[in-house]
Amino acid sequence: MRKSHPVRRAVLATAATVSGIVLLLSLKPASDPGAAQAAGGAAPPAAAQSPQGGSQPIGDGTVTGDAVSTQYGAVQVRLTVNGGKITKAEAVQAPKGGQSDQVTSSSVPRLNRAAVTAQGAEIDTVSGATYTSTGYKKSLQSALDKARAAGGSGGAGGGGGADAGGDAAEDRARTVTGDAAQTQYGPVQVRITVTGGKITEAEAVQTPKGGQSDQVNSDAVPKLNQAAVAAGSAEIDAVSGATYTSAGYKQSLQSALDKAGG
Repeated sequence: MRKSHPVRRAVLATAATVSGIVLLLSLKPASDPGAAQAAGGAAPPAAAQSPQGGSQPIGDGTVTGDAVSTQYGAVQVRLTVNGGKITKAEAVQAPKGGQSDQVTSSSVPRLNRAAVTAQGAEIDTVSGATYTSTGYKKSLQSALDKARAAGGSGGAGGGGGADAGGDAAEDRARTVTGDAAQTQYGPVQVRITVTGGKITEAEAVQTPKGGQSDQVNSDAVPKLNQAAVAAGSAEIDAVSGATYTSAGYKQSLQSALDKAGG
């Protein structure tokens, strides 16, 4: 019986060694970097953080947002974009008359600067000009959306040589605003959209307001807009009963055409 003790100890030692090896082998795959990567460890999260398309680039040029109606009048913003950045923001329409003149003159320059600084529509409301600020931001966002749409379409494609690039630039829509023309009843200012060298849209961003002017312009301006697109120039007839508005319209329209290159 005494001779069997060494053998028993040897057997027990061997069994312990084998158990230890089995335990180590069972733990090794979990600590293997290759196995962890294959199981979806460190590498996939890095790929998952890549942007899904990112933000749409802003196309260069001048773009005007939609006119937004507020309790005190319409607000409309025009942006100038250069190198994918907003370099200028201005309100081509803002509430007018009475106290609105004072509020607008104080708030609009601040909103313009804020838009350029923020490079977006996430800007603070100017104290005392809540309605104007809200309308401004909505029109600003509209202009940004249009600029991004132009940037996405303008950057597409490649090759085709210099002629193809020139044709693309020619076909690209441009928005140009003429100088405000002063009339006996108030200023008239026209903005046109030019595509492929032709006027595709015309609108008056400023017209005489108040009293009988409202009725006259509501009838005359749409006719002048249609005439400008049809004629493709400032050689349009004056609307009967709106002589001063018609003259100012044609003057501002010619200014816009000059800026657009004729």
